[in-house]
Amino acid sequence: MNKTQHTSMASNSPWLSRGRGAVSNVSGRFEALKREPAQDGWLGEEPTTPLRTSVTEENAKHILTKNKSPDIPFDRSINAYRGCEHGCVYCFARPTHAFLGLSPGLDFESKLFAKPNAAELLRQEISKKGYVAKPIAMGTNTDPYQPIEKERRITRELLKVLMEHDHPVTIVTKSRLVVRDMDLLVPMAEKGLVKVALSVTTLDRKLARTMEPRASTPQRRLDAIRLLSDAGVPTGVMFAPVIPALNDHEMEAVLSAAAHAGAKEAAYILLRLPLELTELFEEWLDEHYPDRKSRVLNRLKELRGGKLNDPRFKHRMMGKGFEADLMRQRFSNLCRRLRLNTEKLELATDQFRKPVLEGGQYNLLDALR
Repeated sequence: MNKTQHTSMASNSPWLSRGRGAVSNVSGRFEALKREPAQDGWLGEEPTTPLRTSVTEENAKHILTKNKSPDIPFDRSINAYRGCEHGCVYCFARPTHAFLGLSPGLDFESKLFAKPNAAELLRQEISKKGYVAKPIAMGTNTDPYQPIEKERRITRELLKVLMEHDHPVTIVTKSRLVVRDMDLLVPMAEKGLVKVALSVTTLDRKLARTMEPRASTPQRRLDAIRLLSDAGVPTGVMFAPVIPALNDHEMEAVLSAAAHAGAKEAAYILLRLPLELTELFEEWLDEHYPDRKSRVLNRLKELRGGKLNDPRFKHRMMGKGFEADLMRQRFSNLCRRLRLNTEKLELATDQFRKPVLEGGQYNLLDALR
C-alpha cells in the first residue's frame, strides 16, 4: 500500500456509529461493571438507534485550572465544556469522562457538559486580590470551538471578558468556527493579547474523517489560518498527534501548507495513550486499519522505550530514543527551512485591568492602580 493512501475496512463492530470516532463505549476505570461490544445476532450492520448528542448544563464552581507540568508552556487554562463532539479517537482527554461515571468511548463525544456560568466565574476569579495576569490557555483539554459552541457561545463570552480587561489568551482548536470571533480576536491581537493555533493532523481528508469525524476538514483549518493571519492575528499550527506509520510521513506537507497559509509558529506532539485510551485506540485500529495495527503499535513502542504510553514529564510529549531524536531533528530542520518559530511571540501582561465587582472594595482599589 502506498504510504499516502489509507483504506478503511468494513465494520465488524456492533456499536460502530456513523460520524463518531470511538468504536465502542468501553467502561471507565471507576465503573463496577465492565461493558464489552458483542455481536450476538440481534443487531444488524447498523445500530438500531442513531447515537445523538446530549448536552447537560453544569454550574461549575471554578473555571481556571492551574497546571504545574514542565512539558507545557502555560500555568492556567479554561475548559468551557466537558467531552468533545469532534470525536477525535486519539484524544488524550477521553479518560477524564471516567470521573463522571461515563465511558471515555462514545460517551465522551456524545454526552457533553457545558458551563453556562463560565464567563461570570472568570470575571470573579481574575478580580481576586493578588491575581497576576499570565496567558490563559483555551483548548487544552476539549476544543473551545467544538460544534455546540456555535449555539452555546460560551467561548465567545469568555473572550469578551478577557478583551474587556486586556487579559492575554492562547487558543488551540481544530475548528474553522474560530474565525467567527475575529471581531474580538483582531482588536486583542493589536494589543498583543492573543495568538491562535490550528491543530492539523493530516491533509488526507479520508483519514481525517475517520480519526476526527466532526472536526473541520483539513482545508478549512488551513483556511482559518489564512484568514486569521491576513487579519493580523498571530497564528500557528499544531501537528498533533504524530501517529507512527499512519500520519508521521505528513509532517513536511502539513507544516509547509500551514506556513504557506501564514502560520508563524509550529509544534508537534507524539501520540499519547493514557489509561482507557489504549484500548480505544487499539479497537479503532482493528476496525479501520487492521493491516497496519501491529506496525503502528510497534513503532510507537520504539518511540516510547518499549511502552505504548510513557506518562513521565519530559518524555510524554516527544518520546525518547534514536527514532524520537530523529523526529525532533527532522522537525527542527523543517521549521528552519520554512522560517517557523523564528521568533517566540510573548503576549502582553502589563495591560491587564482587574474587573470592578459590585461589593468588592479591593477590586475597586486594584482597578484604580
